[in-house]
Amino acid sequence: MAFDRSELHKMKDSWEQANIDVEKAGDWRPLSEFYTQDATYGWNYGPQWDFMAIGRDEIRDFAIGFEMDGLDGWTYPYQSWVIDEHTGDMIGLWKQVFAGHRTDGTRYALEGIQGSWFKYAGDFKFGWQRDFFDYGNVTALYTEMLGAGDATNGMKMRIDRVLNAAKDRKPLPGWYKLGTAPVPFW
Repeated sequence: MAFDRSELHKMKDSWEQANIDVEKAGDWRPLSEFYTQDATYGWNYGPQWDFMAIGRDEIRDFAIGFEMDGLDGWTYPYQSWVIDEHTGDMIGLWKQVFAGHRTDGTRYALEGIQGSWFKYAGDFKFGWQRDFFDYGNVTALYTEMLGAGDATNGMKMRIDRVLNAAKDRKPLPGWYKLGTAPVPFW
């Protein structure tokens, strides 16, 4: 299904502004309004786990709620977009950056390429989103911040939540063993 290119650019601009607004507020949940009722949103969590939220409620509560809780002070500025009006595919490349600095003055930021692949569904809504980032680099960065004493209390609580779930062998909401998510990734 083809889309008007100007509509896709308006969607991108609205999405970027909404991201800036929710980052300032420290609550990403309002972004759920950008998804269809039956949208899906997922990403890979390394060699054992995938994450998948199914439907707008799970996207709000799990993907941009529970999974983002504790990441106050982080921003995800978009660096570039690739937009295909013939398919509705929109790929936004972003950088994950923390407000704090290392002792040498450099910012904590995730290295490598990070991004989101969206499928536009029309009516200024996404039908699905798939994020990609280097989980090894995330782990290394968070470990560095913990070791330097620069992780926020929210980050520490978020990390503890994941570690406790792993210890108890109970997946967190939306976490699925690799390859078992109820909807396909691609």
